[in-house]
Amino acid sequence: MRAVDQAYRTVRDGIISGRFPPSSRITEQEIAEAAGVSRTPVREALRRLHAEGLVEFQANHGAVVTDWSDADVDEVFELRAMLESYGAARAARHATPAQKRELRELAEEQWRLSMERGEGHLERIGELNSRFHRRLQEAAGSPRLARALAALLEAPLVLKMFVKYSPQDLERSGLHHLEMVRAIDAGDDDWAASVMRSHILAARGALRR
Repeated sequence: MRAVDQAYRTVRDGIISGRFPPSSRITEQEIAEAAGVSRTPVREALRRLHAEGLVEFQANHGAVVTDWSDADVDEVFELRAMLESYGAARAARHATPAQKRELRELAEEQWRLSMERGEGHLERIGELNSRFHRRLQEAAGSPRLARALAALLEAPLVLKMFVKYSPQDLERSGLHHLEMVRAIDAGDDDWAASVMRSHILAARGALRR
């Protein structure tokens, strides 16, 4: 793994796990030591995280973990509803058989975990959800869309969204993924876009409770 990627992963995982909580300062030195790299790749990694909205640069403080307001959350999910529904429509037209197969496997595993709800299921569901949305946008075949969504797709993990979900919310989310897979398999772009929009707006509604 490249030094920049190692530093990036160290900070990103720290933010998602809560080791670096919102509004906390992140120094280049502590990341360099934790990642086992020099400070030069750390600077590049922090710039990448800043572009994705995970950290901010503040005068006299350096890099600080972004603290998301309610307005920030609303805006992120509104943007996701627009952009990801477009991506789902494109995926229905462009996904390869291998991509469809991987999406189906991810959706089925998430659905299974949402029903069984065993130990550690929320963390695993969060990871599967993130992978599903990323793989779907890869299947859309639009580099511009991927760049636009780079930061937005981190939101569920950063916000620990699934901790706030009821069992019914988890089941609904899993069913939405399964239905999106069916729409993509059928090559129905309108169906795929509609399910994705409902999926994102339902997630926003669960967070508002």
